[in-house]
Amino acid sequence: SAARAMAAGGRSWFRALALGVSFLKCLLIPAYYSTDFEVHRNWLAITHNLPLSQWYYEATSEWTLDYPPFFAWFEYALSHVAKYFDPKMLVIENLNYTSRATVFFQRFSVIFTDILFIYAVRECCRCVNGKRAAKDILEKPTFILAVLLLWNFGLLIVDHIHFQYNGFLFGLMLLSVARLCQKRYLEGAFLFAILLHFKHIYIYVAPAYGIYLLRSYCFTANNADGSVKWRSFSLLHVTLLGLIVCLVSALSLGPFIVLGQLPQIISRLFPFKRGLCHAYWAPNFWALYNAMDKVLTIFGLKCNFLDPTKIPKASMTGGLVQEFQHTVLPSVTPLATLICTFISILPSVFCLWFKPQGPRGFLQCLVLCALSSFMFGWHVHEKAILLAILPLSLLSVQRAKDASIYLILTTTGHFSLFPLLFTPPELPIKILLMLLFTVYSFSSLKSLFRRERPLLNWLETIYLIQLAPLEIFCELIFPLTPWKRHFPFVPLLLTSVYCALGIAYAWLKLYVSVLTERISVRQKAE
Repeated sequence: SAARAMAAGGRSWFRALALGVSFLKCLLIPAYYSTDFEVHRNWLAITHNLPLSQWYYEATSEWTLDYPPFFAWFEYALSHVAKYFDPKMLVIENLNYTSRATVFFQRFSVIFTDILFIYAVRECCRCVNGKRAAKDILEKPTFILAVLLLWNFGLLIVDHIHFQYNGFLFGLMLLSVARLCQKRYLEGAFLFAILLHFKHIYIYVAPAYGIYLLRSYCFTANNADGSVKWRSFSLLHVTLLGLIVCLVSALSLGPFIVLGQLPQIISRLFPFKRGLCHAYWAPNFWALYNAMDKVLTIFGLKCNFLDPTKIPKASMTGGLVQEFQHTVLPSVTPLATLICTFISILPSVFCLWFKPQGPRGFLQCLVLCALSSFMFGWHVHEKAILLAILPLSLLSVQRAKDASIYLILTTTGHFSLFPLLFTPPELPIKILLMLLFTVYSFSSLKSLFRRERPLLNWLETIYLIQLAPLEIFCELIFPLTPWKRHFPFVPLLLTSVYCALGIAYAWLKLYVSVLTERISVRQKAE
């Protein structure tokens, strides 16, 4: 009965957390929204009015349909609810249409579909084994994890202010992770295959899924030293996995293959015409590379190494043009970014195969794949950092080493999302929410691992504290200076480059931790 009471208590605190965050999302309904709001309104109209054969050809708006078919069907389903709110939002020609009913419907559809995310978080919390039985519920790893995921600052501002549907997509991902942790491999593979046909950005973490399923499901036994027992290979298991992938792909792409539209869909999903960096520079390796190029250009002009007449004007003042011309360093091609990404993912995939650590090894590989793609990918969105932050939350409540990496990555990654919300009314909201989330993550993880050494060393602490003066300079001081007119990109450049250092550091630190880890005898037995 005591156990039953505990379980009931567990359910009630989880329900309170979920309801609390849903209430906060409702309060954010009138907040600023980005062009993504119009993107999704347009997709509702396209899928509602046009036959399937025209979905990926329609181009009245510049925001054409560029997500995989499952997401198009999701918009199609939503459109049948939307018509009861305001049928005018479903008119393709009504560009930038924003009636109050439209805003309410779109905002509410994000909040409603987040139910899947809430369920997935609950399943993930069940996978986390608290080593210490905490007397206080607030110090339980499951409670801390639930807050870190449900109240995640990045997800809140990207989905419920900026506007996108990442919640239920991350719900699918976390649910597939939970299923793999519960050894329900086929369910996990099925959910991930569905996810890929909802949003193709998750292809970044596909190597982790592929290798883990091969290692843990297709090979059914290990040798005593932890290496794979080659004779335990199960043809049945491989066939089942293959069937799942083929079935989901056939459901998604089948109708378009029949129509002969596969090349058209692929050209929409992978538009390499866009530049190396997204309009707001994502804080990754290429941001540092671009900044280095600018520094070398200025230095070269000062010392007369470069001819000023041959330098493209935009590269010095625009800072954010889509096609960024490098002046000193070699220009980067999509193929170069692909090769860099592939090389940076390889070691993590090797570790997953040769040093199996069970679900934790899988999660580490998942985070490293996400971070490596973020660091070296082509035209990366700063929002893609959430792909690493959310799965890392699961590791952060289990080991102090992972908690310290989590704190650096989350604080810097979330701070780098600030430029997405550039309107004055949202300034206090984003700062307050970020402070609340950051203070909570630091204090809760510190109390969870208080018997171990401090989570951050002095250098890491100084680096994170410097984010405060950086924000004050970018938001308050810089707009008052005369530079604002000539160099409007400076705040973005500073934010991007400074955050890129922290994210690169967290990525390297996680890599070192994974590569130098010994396999314990207990894990070998597994």
